[in-house]
Amino acid sequence: MEGLIGKKLGMTQVWDDQGQLVPVTVLEVGPCPVVQIKQKAREGYDAAQVGFRAQKPQRLTKALRTRYEKAGVPPCRELREFRLEAGHNVKVGDTITVAMFEGVKLVDVTAISKGRGFAGAVRRFRMAGGPSTHGGQSKRRIGSIGERNLPGWIRKGKPMPGHMGAVRVTTRNLAVVQLRPEDNVLVVRGAVPGPVGGRVIVRKALKQS
Repeated sequence: MEGLIGKKLGMTQVWDDQGQLVPVTVLEVGPCPVVQIKQKAREGYDAAQVGFRAQKPQRLTKALRTRYEKAGVPPCRELREFRLEAGHNVKVGDTITVAMFEGVKLVDVTAISKGRGFAGAVRRFRMAGGPSTHGGQSKRRIGSIGERNLPGWIRKGKPMPGHMGAVRVTTRNLAVVQLRPEDNVLVVRGAVPGPVGGRVIVRKALKQS
């Protein structure tokens, strides 16, 4: 299986084998029960639908409760599909843990970044702004936005003030520092998008470099 659902627990520091202090992010990954298996003959692709985090049955629709009952797994708050390799032996009702990343050196982590609300171009796109002295009146403004040449209008994609954050972000090739299956914990080097307690999708690195 290519990945699992997890939760961001926060950041800390650990010492590596070379005696260097490394900033790391601690992730709680799994356990994820298998709710449904998608087959290539029926759905056109092979995948496993897994759940994460317990949920009260009364907070789910009757259709969802029935799916969990048929699968024989407790209701979950999160549902996600992950592709399966050919010749897999994953079955409905199995529980996939963080131990599946045993021997994996690099992972890709996907999450929803923190929402920053409405932001100006200086903060949103790191623009320099105008001069701060000698009578400058455009200190944190973007300046002229039109064109002198034809057609004379604002081009699409022009960096301007607007909504910042709360978008899907994938951080690639994060090195696995520690793997603790007994605690369902995966420790990766570097930062991971999203707030503490937010949902993350951890996959085996697609483009290793």
